[in-house]
Amino acid sequence: MTPPILLARLAVGLVLLLAASTRMPAADWPEFLGPTRDNISPEKGLRQNLSADGVPVVWKREVGTGYSAPSIKGQTLVLHHRLGGEEIVEACDAATGKTIWKKTYPTRFIDPFGYNNGPRCSPLLTDRYCITFGAEGVLLCSNLSDGAEVWRRNTGADFEVPEAFFGVGSSPVLDGDKLILIVGGQPNSAVVALDVHTGKTLWENGGEKTWTGEPMLGWPGERLIQWNTADPAFQKQASYCTPVMATIHGKRHALCVTRQGLLSLDPETGARHFAYWFRARQDSSVNAMTPVVQEDCVLISSAYFRNGSVLLRVRPDGKSVEEVWRGLQLEMHWSRPVLTDGKLYAFSGRNEPDAQMRCVGWADGRLYWDRFEGWPNAGHSKLRPGEQPPEFYGRGSFILADGKLVALGECGRLGLFEVSTEKPVEVGHWQVPGLQYPCWAGPVLAHQRLYLRDESLLICLDWEGK
Repeated sequence: MTPPILLARLAVGLVLLLAASTRMPAADWPEFLGPTRDNISPEKGLRQNLSADGVPVVWKREVGTGYSAPSIKGQTLVLHHRLGGEEIVEACDAATGKTIWKKTYPTRFIDPFGYNNGPRCSPLLTDRYCITFGAEGVLLCSNLSDGAEVWRRNTGADFEVPEAFFGVGSSPVLDGDKLILIVGGQPNSAVVALDVHTGKTLWENGGEKTWTGEPMLGWPGERLIQWNTADPAFQKQASYCTPVMATIHGKRHALCVTRQGLLSLDPETGARHFAYWFRARQDSSVNAMTPVVQEDCVLISSAYFRNGSVLLRVRPDGKSVEEVWRGLQLEMHWSRPVLTDGKLYAFSGRNEPDAQMRCVGWADGRLYWDRFEGWPNAGHSKLRPGEQPPEFYGRGSFILADGKLVALGECGRLGLFEVSTEKPVEVGHWQVPGLQYPCWAGPVLAHQRLYLRDESLLICLDWEGK
């Protein structure tokens, strides 16, 4: 006969085992846009409500400038930021914020339009490496364990890159052992692939050979493109979009939105699949939204000169595309929509006064709802310490986590929304203490903790469901 105390212990053990078996494993956020590169977290057991009193702060710390969101692998968080004349790659304990290692190198980058001078790209973390891309084009591969340098490339010099409008802002992605990134080199190095272990160039493509003779879609007369190497300002190729890897009709594509438009390359060889001109008719304009891909369709968008959005369907031959819909339903500036259940949830609008929160149909471009989030007379300077920000999100970023949309507005307003096509359903919001305009790096979620940053503060919040 089994003793009662042993039965009790077995019962407790069974309960714990069942709880562990039903609990979803915690997920990393090891690169730009998260573990599945789509601003969607696979974690469960997360917060389902948010009050004006906020959530517990796990830790916070002062950091340097930059628009680079942190990346997390296991219990290691890496932030790329700038203090004074140095860019800093800093690994921290994700649970405490304490520094594990840091690596610095000099920088002289000054943003031509007066924005901050820090890094714009998020670190890419693997089991072995930490890869960062600085505002001047320094591409650095370090050991994730101790920060020791593995290799480095000066992409600006190596690929003859003209000065960018806002510095380098396209985060690299990894496809097998190939590191693929948009550098904007001349005359045919808009996109390059490097060996992740050595930094050696494997292929380069995109530029004069790609675009010469292509129609300038949406421009008056849709004249054919003539590549003018004497006009480097017009021929700048760099964008602020990150490449997207996809398999469409059984064929692999590296989908890269450069300044000129969408370029699809074979990630193995760099050979061109197709190109689609998508550039605003304004010299001081960029493409900054990373494309959204589902099945055989690709969405690209811009907020400049009413360029709007277009959904493209890749034809079965993989060598051309056709327009499904085009319009101004979404004018994406620097954030990327969340696509779920056939609907896009996004912050649309170029500037603070015209910011809109919107839900748009993926297949047909239908506008299901919009909510005004801008404010008049908005400036580009930080709010003064202690000053109450406007009661709006302004422009912002969404991520999807455990059935809820998490929104971060550019003045530090954190919100939680239901996924709804009927109307915007805000579960709650909280003005995060200490965060100030501009919060342009999107939220990062890993291991039931939410990480937010502005130009001087990194904060970690407890996001576990209670």
